Amino acid sequence: MISIEELKELAQNYTVLYVEDDEELRNGVVHYLRNFFKEVKSAVNGEEGLLLYKESMYDIVITDIGMPKMNGLEMALKMREINARQEILIVSAYSESSLIMDSIEIGVSGYIVKPIDFRKINDVLYKVLYKLEAFKENELYKTNLEKLVELGVQEQRQNYEKTILSLVSMIEKRDTYTGGHSQRVANYSKLIAAEMGYDEEKCNLVYRAGILHDIGKITTPDSILLKPGKLSNLEYHIIQEHVQMSSEILAQIPMYKEFIDIILAHHEHYDGSGYPNALKGDAIPELAQIMIVADAFDAMTTSRIYKARKSIDTAIQELQTLSGTHFSPLVVENAVKVLSHVNVSKEISQLPESELEQERFAYFYKDQVTDLHNATYLDLILLKNIDSQKYTNISIIFLHNFSHYNANHGWIFGDKFLNQFANLLKARYPKELLFRINGSDFVVVKTEACTIDINEFAAKDPLLGS
Repeated sequence: MISIEELKELAQNYTVLYVEDDEELRNGVVHYLRNFFKEVKSAVNGEEGLLLYKESMYDIVITDIGMPKMNGLEMALKMREINARQEILIVSAYSESSLIMDSIEIGVSGYIVKPIDFRKINDVLYKVLYKLEAFKENELYKTNLEKLVELGVQEQRQNYEKTILSLVSMIEKRDTYTGGHSQRVANYSKLIAAEMGYDEEKCNLVYRAGILHDIGKITTPDSILLKPGKLSNLEYHIIQEHVQMSSEILAQIPMYKEFIDIILAHHEHYDGSGYPNALKGDAIPELAQIMIVADAFDAMTTSRIYKARKSIDTAIQELQTLSGTHFSPLVVENAVKVLSHVNVSKEISQLPESELEQERFAYFYKDQVTDLHNATYLDLILLKNIDSQKYTNISIIFLHNFSHYNANHGWIFGDKFLNQFANLLKARYPKELLFRINGSDFVVVKTEACTIDINEFAAKDPLLGS
């Protein structure tokens, strides 16, 4: 749960423009936002919002979609022409799902669903502010690095290790999996380069490039980067842009310019079917050919949200199968020799661990009525448990005749009842994983055996005994 004090601390130096044609909603949200931000301005439509934006650039723009004169998406496009990195949040109803897809194409930073829940606003604002802070840190890094160049090569080398670790730390704050992945790709790349006979300078170069090869993902929206299912064509296109973003970020730092060709080509394929430039064969830089294999091997042997990890032997076989198409045959030949003997931790996973990570995943895994986990997360837990065997017991609670309760009392009271029952479960099983599935069924996943006595809940709520 995001604390109000933490949000205030992050927001105190930033400004917000809120654009909404509903006067009552606009006044309420503006009043709420002024508790956190140093300046909050509002507009009644996109045309007025754009005028205010041109007069005074705002750090965050929050806008409704459907408005007179100029809608929110039209306004957002014009703002992006002025500032390509502008943070924009869309306020929308579920009925506007087609427009939400248009907003993904624009690359908005997040969504606030109507009717507005201020707790959800807190979550979305926290993520955007965290990203703004990361970019601010990045600007400081670039400034400091340029000063290091002026001070001379010797001092630059002495400070290099601290600088690169700071950049890696910035990536890991965004997504723990990305940080761990970058370190492993760097290690694998250096091992393969050494096996191929590259000198120490080249081995260190591909290692350092590996550490930073995915830094561009800091600009990828959470809704795409952390999506637990198959990406749409549009979403896949957006995530591909991280390659170009990585090169653009590093191009501004003199000491990292030598990495750009390697990083820009780390998703190319030997047969020319890769991206972003469809390079083929020897047109792909030699060290990039190495990183392509290292990156693929780690993706295969690491447990992601959407797929289970492969064994080292299976991953090696896949590298050999794709030799000459996706991968350089020479690189694969040498990679097999060193990667066959690496140790891959079974604990590496993209599943959320900390409270912050769980909040980032809430969009996908939280049931909106009860705030318990949903069926999608249950499927993932059961899949991961095949390997980990962490959970040994599962209990299912069926609420009989709940459809009749909804029919007699209405969906609003039905949702209140489900939320009440979920709170009873949370109080009774504070350390267990709790899920709501199939509307009125609940699941308790436990690490050890325990008995669930439904009479215990019925005693607290008479409706549960009916």
